[in-house]
Amino acid sequence: MTSTIPAFGATPGPLPRAAGPAPAPAAPAAAAGAGLQAVLLDMDGTLVDTEGFWWDVEVEVFASLGHTLDDSWRHVVVGGPLTRSAGFLIEATGADITLPELTVLLNDGFEARIDGALPLMPGAERLLAELSEHRVPTALVSASHRRIIDRVMNSLGRRHFGLSVAGDEVPRTKPHPDPYLAAAEGLGADPARCAVVEDTATGVAAGEGAGCQVVAVPSVAPIAPAAGRTVVPSLEVVDLTFLRGLMTEMR
Repeated sequence: MTSTIPAFGATPGPLPRAAGPAPAPAAPAAAAGAGLQAVLLDMDGTLVDTEGFWWDVEVEVFASLGHTLDDSWRHVVVGGPLTRSAGFLIEATGADITLPELTVLLNDGFEARIDGALPLMPGAERLLAELSEHRVPTALVSASHRRIIDRVMNSLGRRHFGLSVAGDEVPRTKPHPDPYLAAAEGLGADPARCAVVEDTATGVAAGEGAGCQVVAVPSVAPIAPAAGRTVVPSLEVVDLTFLRGLMTEMR
């Protein structure tokens, strides 16, 4: 069952960005020793059920420009940085619009979509609450822009995150490892002792490139199991015991 929560406004800031105080002070990541030191979570399609929102907005924007998007392109643009997705769609359609212009339209359209209710992925609310209760250092790491991340974080609860990393705040975003390396550094954690939770191949590649243990929860396209990667059907099977077990398997 999918739950929903209301969305609110955004506030810009630097990278990595502190997300506000946790309910109780978190223990230093290094105190976990060889165990789990931090959990790094993707946003769209992982915590919030919004991958379909992005595609719907892209379809609407290009329809207003006189172009119809091929549904097969959805698998190409899912999970990637907005500039890459938008650039692909401009090239594929030949639309008469610049990348900066299209980026603004897509972000505006997405914000309008989440102004009502923000649907959570099954198990997301419970997992965030558990990580906060046990004071596990946690970061939100997304290819979405800061204006979008802040809007979603206000709904998810900033108290759940020690910091956040936005796609428009790193020189290279997913599938490059930079966002996850920045998040681990910001939390004072060893990337090899961080669990990354992602829903797309793009995000999985970023987490694996950073040397993290990756949990893949496929949303739009399937993801195959691989070394250092665990594929699960839903966040409902992911809890703190499960995440700590990933570190035990490394020993």
